[in-house]
Amino acid sequence: MIALSKLEKLPRTLRLRKAAKLIEAAEYRLGGEGEGFVPEGGYWAELLGMLRGDPLFSPAEIAALRDAEALLRGLSPGGPLPEAVAQGPIRRALNTVRYILLAKTGCFPADWDLLDSEGRLDPQKRRSFPGVGLYLEDIRAPFNVGAIFRTAESFGVEKIYLSPLCADPLHPRAARTAMGCVEILPWERLAGGLDSGPAGPFFALETGGRGLKNFPFPPRGTMIVGSEELGVSPPALARADSSLGRLSIPTYGAKGSLNVSVAFGIAMQAWAAALAEGE
Repeated sequence: MIALSKLEKLPRTLRLRKAAKLIEAAEYRLGGEGEGFVPEGGYWAELLGMLRGDPLFSPAEIAALRDAEALLRGLSPGGPLPEAVAQGPIRRALNTVRYILLAKTGCFPADWDLLDSEGRLDPQKRRSFPGVGLYLEDIRAPFNVGAIFRTAESFGVEKIYLSPLCADPLHPRAARTAMGCVEILPWERLAGGLDSGPAGPFFALETGGRGLKNFPFPPRGTMIVGSEELGVSPPALARADSSLGRLSIPTYGAKGSLNVSVAFGIAMQAWAAALAEGE
């Protein structure tokens, strides 16, 4: 770790960025069992005390730094930090300080930058609803693909099918946003599109259909989710319309539309709730 006397001499922006990286490293260690952190508690407290002297922090930011410093000064060296403490107030306090520092340097995080306490996901712990599939048709943004994978895994999708031109789930942005779900949720890219893979019945997440409360969610089937700009294609809509039809999410604002991954999350939660209720 960098000596505090050396850190204090760095230009302000660089000093804050270096401090944020140091705190991030501490958070990672606290994400495990906290071993080896307690003996260094004095270092972190001194670091936060030094940062508190920055005249450009607001009163609320100074209070957050002071609270974190007090927690660290109260630790007794010698031995691992109890997990309940590591996952509780100390880790939360350090997390708050880190984002204060990043905001002061103009660095704001994307979703994939956030620390994930789960680490690598255990596929043995995954639960899915048999026969529940998802077809992603020409989703263009890797971020949206990753977000959909994460939501699909959480709500029990058994398998995801991709259209030939859908963004790659292995793209770095998709993989980071999915936070490990691409590795444990089965998926397949269909060279022949919707005609070559998933089983029906089918329904499309699209405007002009029935709302969440009135939709006949099937015990098995495939939801079709279309591109961010154009929605579900006419051929895929025809497949859905000849099966279960269209599922629509009512909105009430001026925009009148949702991000595709957000819309999928709302729809998939409703389907999963209906499936769980029928078990």
